[in-house]
Amino acid sequence: MTIWDDRILEYIEEEGSASPKQLEESGYFDVTKGHLSRRLRKLADKGFLKDLGNGVYIMSSRGEAYLNEELDASELDENGSNDEAAEA
Repeated sequence: MTIWDDRILEYIEEEGSASPKQLEESGYFDVTKGHLSRRLRKLADKGFLKDLGNGVYIMSSRGEAYLNEELDASELDENGSNDEAAEA
């Protein structure tokens, strides 16, 4: 997880959804739209966001758990899962 990932998740939690273009136009991010697009895809691949299609993403329950400090991203393996979650 990067600082941008945390900010992306916080933004989507606040706004309900986001696309790379919306994130770029928000003025909250000092990176390119391409970088934001890659981070959104990565967060979706790891299960923190859901891809609605057309570049729009919403928060998943895993993303909410992370923001609520109920999930430690450092405990996730490279596929985005952890042993505890697999057992539950």
